[in-house]
Amino acid sequence: MKNDLSDPLTKMDSLGYGSGTGSDFSFAYNNATFSDRILTIQIVPYFKSEGEGCSSTAGDWDRKRKRRREETNKQNDVLTQCEDDVLNCTMLDTEDVLAYENQDEEAVAMAEESPSGVEMTTDHPGGGVASKSTDSFTYLNSAAALPVRTIHISSPILAAQSPFFYKLFSNGMKESEQQHVTVQIHASEEAAFMDLLKFMYSNTLSTITPTALLDVLMAADKFEVASCMRHCSRLLLNLPMTCESALLYLDLPSSVSIADAVRPLIDAAKQFLAAHFKDITKFQEEVLNLPLAGIEAVLSNDDLQVASEDAVCDFVLKWARTHYPNLEERREILGSRLCRLIRFPYMTCRKLRKVLTCNDFDPELASKDHRTGSVQLAAEEGNASRSSFVERAYKYRPIKVVEFELPRQQCIVYLDLKREECNNLFPAGRVYSQAFHLGGQGFFLSAHCNMDQQNAFHCFGLFLGMQEKGSVSFTVDYEFAVWTKLTEGYVSKYKGNYTFTGGKAVGYRNLAGIPWTSFMAEDSVYFINGILHLRAVLTILRFLTSGNA
Repeated sequence: MKNDLSDPLTKMDSLGYGSGTGSDFSFAYNNATFSDRILTIQIVPYFKSEGEGCSSTAGDWDRKRKRRREETNKQNDVLTQCEDDVLNCTMLDTEDVLAYENQDEEAVAMAEESPSGVEMTTDHPGGGVASKSTDSFTYLNSAAALPVRTIHISSPILAAQSPFFYKLFSNGMKESEQQHVTVQIHASEEAAFMDLLKFMYSNTLSTITPTALLDVLMAADKFEVASCMRHCSRLLLNLPMTCESALLYLDLPSSVSIADAVRPLIDAAKQFLAAHFKDITKFQEEVLNLPLAGIEAVLSNDDLQVASEDAVCDFVLKWARTHYPNLEERREILGSRLCRLIRFPYMTCRKLRKVLTCNDFDPELASKDHRTGSVQLAAEEGNASRSSFVERAYKYRPIKVVEFELPRQQCIVYLDLKREECNNLFPAGRVYSQAFHLGGQGFFLSAHCNMDQQNAFHCFGLFLGMQEKGSVSFTVDYEFAVWTKLTEGYVSKYKGNYTFTGGKAVGYRNLAGIPWTSFMAEDSVYFINGILHLRAVLTILRFLTSGNA
């Protein structure tokens, strides 16, 4: 189908919006010989309206960020006051996880059509400006009272770079045919706007500082100069990234942040924060002080080094309580923004049950039925994004647990290990599972690469340990099993019973009964599609007091 050149959008595409002309017309900048219009730039002082102020430009926006950081520092006092409440909430369970203690802007131009939501005005014979501004800025009623700058412009050059100016010069109204065109900008935008005009002629910028580049980027967004937005984004990407600059990029106004031109910059900021705070236990206070966009970037990281997903849930709650002390606001931000960062499928059943009864979460988030609510919550939140199903670099391996109360207290624990995880155990490594509970006491599984009983060769071992807590000892009947290709099911390897006290463990040095090299061989019967599937069945036989243990 042929392009309809009578269509303004088709005409704009033919002029090359967003890509830049690639030519250097700097010789024509503010040159009357090569210009067909005169642009009058009215400088409007910034006035706050009643109520909350707003940030007009990148400079104001940057100052708002600094003020918010000062407010965040003040929240450290709140953090200290709330610390006990956070740790004492039934939601936080530090027994089995690592404890976390240790505004749019407006450009006002002379036309009746308002492209891209920008407010327009028209000149009056007496020099006044009739403004229908609806934002939080107050415009002066008389143009004579405004500082002005005039500059010679070429309408084809500006129209080729900017849909805003294209519409201004071609809307068919009388004003579009006038030689004099007026644009109002705020005082803090003046330098950035002049840099933007020069860019539209030369496709280059002399500005090199991050703050100035951000000012120009926001001006380019307002006047729809996509090529300049991309140019600023590339220049900012080439500058050294810091936590402060990354947070500034993530805090760009929504009109800028959704633009394709700056998406690489925002993505780079997210990646920087995710990598910098990869081990959140080392930067606990810094991460707690991050704004919402920062915490989202950090907790979206698949490689986040954390004890378990239970610990992530605890951390999210601690952050939310610090930044949103009001319960209703906290529930809203958890439900709309933060719950999707928690990978519920990798949490323990015990923690999921506590989520269902925690007051911080909206009651509608999950069913109150403890028998099915955990599954519903995991499924609903897991489907929120694909990343919810991606396993992080947990310190403790996730497990699946089935619990029974009758006829005896019993649990079945499933632990899966990847081949590369097992390879990394050689020659004397070990990996621990998440904690699970039986009879109110915490237990864990640990996989080892160790020497056999005769110290003749390396082999794969599996052990069951009891956490050091409590005065009650257990006599536990246990069975270890492993899935094999030969049987296409679990094969029991060892059975026995053991009386556990705090810190004790029992297990087998050579679970498969073969050397390590045979166990890890390519044709090993123990790895199904690169995964080793282990199972432990535990049943409490009787309780003993510590004195009888």
